[in-house]
Amino acid sequence: MPAPDLSLETTVGPLRFKNPFLLASGPPTASGKQIRHAFRLGWAGAVTKTIVPDTMEIVDVSPRFAVWKDENSRLLGFENIELLSKKDESYWTREIAAIKKEYPGRVLIASIMASPDPKEWQELAGTVQDAGADAIELNVSCPHGMPERGIGAAIGQHPDLVGEITRAVKPFATVPLIVKLTPNVTDIMPVAHAAVDAGADIIAAINTVQCLMGIDLDTLEPRPSVAGASTYGGYSGPAIKPIGLRIISQIAREIPVPLMGIGGISRWQDAADYIAVGASAVQICTAVMWEGAGIIHEMNTGLSGYLAQKNFPGVGALKGLALPHIGTHTALSRDTISYATLEFPERCTSCGSCVVACRDGGYHALSIGDRHVVIDKKLCNGCSLCSFVCHKGVIVMRPGS
Repeated sequence: MPAPDLSLETTVGPLRFKNPFLLASGPPTASGKQIRHAFRLGWAGAVTKTIVPDTMEIVDVSPRFAVWKDENSRLLGFENIELLSKKDESYWTREIAAIKKEYPGRVLIASIMASPDPKEWQELAGTVQDAGADAIELNVSCPHGMPERGIGAAIGQHPDLVGEITRAVKPFATVPLIVKLTPNVTDIMPVAHAAVDAGADIIAAINTVQCLMGIDLDTLEPRPSVAGASTYGGYSGPAIKPIGLRIISQIAREIPVPLMGIGGISRWQDAADYIAVGASAVQICTAVMWEGAGIIHEMNTGLSGYLAQKNFPGVGALKGLALPHIGTHTALSRDTISYATLEFPERCTSCGSCVVACRDGGYHALSIGDRHVVIDKKLCNGCSLCSFVCHKGVIVMRPGS
């Protein structure tokens, strides 16, 4: 059980949250009703679905989602080609003001996007902050639909354009300015530097990864199929967490800027991973779409219990602790090798999966004998493939000489 006096409060720059969990901009924040529901359940903050000027037409297609599931229908990856908020500015100004009146202790962030004209960004920023938004998030990272109009990731992939929009909005922002980055770049660091140098108070990363989910092999139409055709979409869900962790850790190691982690967070452990590599809070979208906003209860309980178990006084004590262990490939030790070890031979069913893997993708170090796997340590090179292929946890990697 979590310690009763353990607080999950965290700060991200000048923003203070009762816990590190926010709803990310997307379908779960498409309306004030949904945001209120999340706040009642215990979410510390929410980022509105991206608000656009009334002059920008937003019309969605149908269907607009595709998924990748395992054999037990658990979500692995999620693709969407949904656009931005279809609600007008007046709706959002009313809702932002009303939500802040009802939930003054929660953080409400307005996500905005406009045309390439910086003046539109400035005007929209003024509109949402005057309505009462606690912060502004610049969406320069959407990978589908909007880049065709010269915005979204069409801006976020170019450091100079990110800097231009950020620099244009900053003098008009009386609340913290967040820039949400796209992972669809070769090197995130020039983009992150450009945002911070131009005045970003906080960096949020990542937006979705551009993808093509798959092909219906009966019709040969890509998914999701919209009247027989499709387009490249935004990929989210558990499968992108390693990309998000890589980008947050890269920024945290080099730039002293507050960070919000996004991407593949569906359990409290995922959030803890992001915090350990430098994030102060996390934003969650796909897991809420898949399992509902009620996941916040397990998120809070699980993280509290973990921090108590580790004797950490709060979220801040975990922040960045993994960063000193991340470095270059060249700096990694070649002095020790971990070998495959038959840790639990009683579990072995002689299925041969590890033997095949080692034969065709490893070093021919495994064989089957006397009803369980046999490991030849003279041939074992310590790659660890067999330990992951084994479904029963029979093989464990152990340091050896």
